[in-house]
Amino acid sequence: DARMDIFEYIEMFYNVKRRHGSNNQLSPVEYEKQYEERLTSVY
Repeated sequence: DARMDIFEYIEMFYNVKRRHGSNNQLSPVEYEKQYEERLTSVY
């Protein structure tokens, strides 16, 4: 199943802790968390 393969790649293989210069040196997980917090604070 392609969905499971993609999930496993992102969650198990891809380095979710690696910081990225394009998003203010946040890891993908930290960036997503801040994004979701901003969305919920608007409503």
